[in-house]
Amino acid sequence: MPWVIVLDNIRSMHNVGAAFRTADAFRVTKIILTGITAQPPHREINKSALGATESVDWVYFENSLDALTHLKSEGYQIIAIEQADQSTSLELFTPNKQEKYAFFFGNEVFGVTDQVVQKADFCLEIPQFGTKHSLNISVSIGIVIWDFFQKSNHRS
Repeated sequence: MPWVIVLDNIRSMHNVGAAFRTADAFRVTKIILTGITAQPPHREINKSALGATESVDWVYFENSLDALTHLKSEGYQIIAIEQADQSTSLELFTPNKQEKYAFFFGNEVFGVTDQVVQKADFCLEIPQFGTKHSLNISVSIGIVIWDFFQKSNHRS
């Protein structure tokens, strides 16, 4: 898929590994790791990645904004997955099949970096109806990638 998953300062190595598994399942182009996000190889990442760190390309950027600038230069539309003012509910967004998308998923406590949200082309929010109003990042990645996969009618 012409998509990139960006992990913006993710604390949990289990979440990093789960992102690799989801990226592998849907043949995402690559994962970009930023800031404090741990990098393979690491035993804790491998516990949930189950080998997907070997089948998914990845790159590291120290700063999320540098990753955003790089992706923009490669023609990617930047999508911040975040609850924010002016965000669009995921089910209302229709992807353009001709576009490449980079999905920024943020820190488990603080979310996507504010500067990334401000510079993103779109901010999408997963609708939630419970009292917590948050999902684990690995669940959010699965929901968003599956939604885009379905809407894009990709089959291999």
